[in-house]
Amino acid sequence: QVQLVESGGGLVQAGGSLRLSCAASGSIFRSAMGWYRQAPGKERELVAFIISGGLTNYADSVKGRFTISRDNAKNTVYLQMNSLKPEDTAVYYCNARSTRIAPVKYDYWGQGTQVTVSS
Repeated sequence: QVQLVESGGGLVQAGGSLRLSCAASGSIFRSAMGWYRQAPGKERELVAFIISGGLTNYADSVKGRFTISRDNAKNTVYLQMNSLKPEDTAVYYCNARSTRIAPVKYDYWGQGTQVTVSS
């Protein structure tokens, strides 16, 4: 079983930056890693993901502002958030997911970290 622990959230003013980290207790080398967020009263949405080969994808709302990266040696995934907007306020969750071809399926979630962007 893999545990994911997010950190780096906090309160920032609009236009500011934060860097979120997701530390895994086991190897993430073969995992697809993602960041999700959920605001009060809204459904959880995908923010960005990165596959084992390094290919990334982003929600339209964060393109050009957020960057996802991974350090497999440290079993850690990052989300650099720049030019933050009040609309980015949410709890951000880290996710590790097996690929379609993986012999053993899994879907792990962290506990979340709060990001609040003030006007």
